[in-house]
Amino acid sequence: MARISGVDLPPNKRVEHGLTAIFGVGLRTAQKIVATIGIDPSKKIKELSDDEVTKIRKLIETDYKVEGSLRAEIAADVKRLIDIGSYRGSRHKHGLPARGQRTRTNARTRKGKKKTVTGKAGPGGKK
Repeated sequence: MARISGVDLPPNKRVEHGLTAIFGVGLRTAQKIVATIGIDPSKKIKELSDDEVTKIRKLIETDYKVEGSLRAEIAADVKRLIDIGSYRGSRHKHGLPARGQRTRTNARTRKGKKKTVTGKAGPGGKK
């Protein structure tokens, strides 16, 4: 089983799709990695030789920021936004969408499970 950047790659997937299991490696990046090393993209991960896995591992370690270091950088960026008191930082702090999406409806991924507020009269109306 191939293990790169602390991630076990799925053995039955093609190389370019299997590499996307690594945080920070998308399909385009995986295709570039495969092309640079010269591996057949239709090859499955379980068919890779130890030498090819080593080449992939070295290329990712030297040229790409993935997994832990990428997560740390993203967390530091969000923390910086919160510390400087920007609008986007306050949205992150309160767990709301930061890119202009509506929140009256939807936004459930960021806001979490619905909390129903009962017994509240609407504007100008009776309960």
